[in-house]
Amino acid sequence: MTRSTAIIDLSCALHDNPLHPESHQRLLEAIRGIPEDVCRISCEPADLSDIHRIHDPHYTTWLKERCADTDTLTHLDGDTYVTPHSFDVACRAAGGSIAVIDPALAGEHAFAFVRPPGHHAERTRAMGFCLLNNAAIAAHVALDRVDRVAIIDWDVHHGNGIQNSFYLSNRVLYCSVHQDPIFPFTGNIDEIGNGTGKGCTINIPLPGGSSLADYQAVFAEVFVPAVTRFCPDLILVSAGQDILGDDPLGGMNIQPEDFFTLTSLLTGLTDAGLGLILEGGYGPSHGDAVAHIFAALKNPGRIPAGPEPRPATRMRVNLAKKIHRLK
Repeated sequence: MTRSTAIIDLSCALHDNPLHPESHQRLLEAIRGIPEDVCRISCEPADLSDIHRIHDPHYTTWLKERCADTDTLTHLDGDTYVTPHSFDVACRAAGGSIAVIDPALAGEHAFAFVRPPGHHAERTRAMGFCLLNNAAIAAHVALDRVDRVAIIDWDVHHGNGIQNSFYLSNRVLYCSVHQDPIFPFTGNIDEIGNGTGKGCTINIPLPGGSSLADYQAVFAEVFVPAVTRFCPDLILVSAGQDILGDDPLGGMNIQPEDFFTLTSLLTGLTDAGLGLILEGGYGPSHGDAVAHIFAALKNPGRIPAGPEPRPATRMRVNLAKKIHRLK
């Protein structure tokens, strides 16, 4: 049984558009699932020096000024909005993500409930609801203390920003399973990294309607063997629960209790705890999924082999195993 901590930033209510899917209400729905016995702590904003490990200083200056010039609400693109307080909130989201490192390296699990999400944000661009790339910033900070970090991204959308942050690096293993074809229309199976990072990016695009059998095959046959071979010191999870069957922005068929299986499969792969960082998740059962994640963090189950996935998934899993030389 392992201790878990929830890092919660309720000040993100200052970055809010109640008519937008990525609203403060969705965070409240997510934290509904945190068990009462889980320690809850707040967070501090990330230092700009840490944010600039991933983002261009010219971009953060522009973003800060754009927020300061906003009276109430404005859009940076068709998906992504800011309020006058959004830059400060985004810095706190990055800080909350960094805060998972200490407990995780001490052998505990930590889940950062922060928003806006981050995995689409590019070095010089906000994108897909995201302003700063929280998980990428946390991973880069962690590399000051460890040799290798693995990032598992189960959000329904591909994390293009994380991928591009580490595409040339052999110190970060990025594994993404995502619905195809939907925004941001990246994450093809042949996107595997480049240069010294070749082989350190693993993408498994799945068709809409994929269920636990499909995800379990991806995790058990690709992600877990790849992580084991990579031997990271820390595993971060870009935890986007928009793969739930009732999520309005996704088309997958994962049920809340399925997160117990996915989380259990990732525990015990290192001596460290898991560091989870909230990404997407916009449906009514989000809190239920979070409860099952914490149940697995507290007492992970021994997961037997799952049923055979759909033929389209089997084909992609086998191809990924061949590309990445996994048995």
